[in-house]
Amino acid sequence: MSARTDPQTGPDRPVRADARRNRDRLVAVARTAFTAGGDTVTLEGIARAAGVGIGTLYRHFPTREALVEAVYAAELDELTASAPALLDEFPPEAALRAWMDRYAAFFATKHGMLDALRVSLASGGVAISGTRERITAALGAILAAGARTGTLREDVAADDVTMLLLGVFLSMGGDRAPEQTARLLDLVVDAVRP
Repeated sequence: MSARTDPQTGPDRPVRADARRNRDRLVAVARTAFTAGGDTVTLEGIARAAGVGIGTLYRHFPTREALVEAVYAAELDELTASAPALLDEFPPEAALRAWMDRYAAFFATKHGMLDALRVSLASGGVAISGTRERITAALGAILAAGARTGTLREDVAADDVTMLLLGVFLSMGGDRAPEQTARLLDLVVDAVRP
């Protein structure tokens, strides 16, 4: 069971399984919707696509910003948790490139909910400094594994690579051509090879 509590039952009772499923489904649908439609997506449309009523959405997420924060947190958790899993599956160099694709997807989702994220940033609901630290730590784990095997340079700081990746994503704007993004990410990987 989740440590999160159900606002309907109070802080001492765990979230019911059906409530957790509804919440998770809302976050998944919102993630897809924000990536595709950005800030034009309606909460009613998200509730309908998730197969729940608007009241259920508002019970979990009383504001649009609360939903955006949940999507952002879920995306960040998945991105940062993927680094060790990718290293278990691939050699460090391939894990790095696969992780970069996941980071690109994370950035695309963030771009799709930019206006709502600005509100969350202003209110303190989303902390960019914590985000960057977590991303850089995940990237650092991959770079360190590559340095140990000799497949990635040991003199490259994870923060520098994070800045390179942000430069790639920001330069592409909202009109990212997947092929060009892939070429640029390949160039970043080339830059960190010995």
